Amino acid sequence: MPDFILTETHGSVGLITLNRPEALNALSRQMTAELSQAVAAFDADPAIAALVVTGSERAFAAGADIREIKDKTFAQVWDEEFITATWEGIARVRKPVIAAVSGHAIGGGCEIALMCDIVIASETARFALPEATIGIIPGAGGTQRLTRIVGKAVAMDMILTGRSLSAAEALALGVVSRVVPAGSQVETALEIATRLAAQSRPILRIAKEAVNHAYETHLQEGIYLERRLLWSTFALEDRHEGLTAFAERRAPQFRNR
Repeated sequence: MPDFILTETHGSVGLITLNRPEALNALSRQMTAELSQAVAAFDADPAIAALVVTGSERAFAAGADIREIKDKTFAQVWDEEFITATWEGIARVRKPVIAAVSGHAIGGGCEIALMCDIVIASETARFALPEATIGIIPGAGGTQRLTRIVGKAVAMDMILTGRSLSAAEALALGVVSRVVPAGSQVETALEIATRLAAQSRPILRIAKEAVNHAYETHLQEGIYLERRLLWSTFALEDRHEGLTAFAERRAPQFRNR
């Protein structure tokens, strides 16, 4: 059985490549299970500080494998916890996760990109959630995460009509973080991840938690949480080192504690 996920390390960065090019990286159950296992392994590895997820130049991922799911019954998807069991691994990672997207990020591929913390898009990237046009709806967080990013009007347009966004449109709407020349998305993502790896890992996790909670609560509760997370940083040696280094005009030497 082929490996649908390839992994490698670049210093303190874990690189995960979706590897089913003949099917435009269509997300089969085996593939999403391998992806979930790979991100969990990197998240648990103390030598890894940040993750990059990418696909091929032609396709980041072109959605769920329709041939695999077209004949499933309600009882089957309920029993196997379709999507829940294998798709949400990236959303549970505590370390920074960067998506490097080229070509098609369609359906589940778009949803995986939305789970990532930073999205670097090639000029060729296109993002869409066209499930409703073939008689289903997004189920890996697309209706929820996209709406929180772009607002109701654009999310309705994309989800009900299947409209796709170019890389430039996705940048303007906040779906992606940066757009880079074709072919340079992985290099850019690795450069960013390497920069993050030089920072304090506890601080990055705390900052990620604060931002993620902004999606899940109202403003006053979010500010309340943010303040307490800020206070918690004063228990870290890295906080003292970072502020001291700044005052002394030198580079900080973080020890991740």
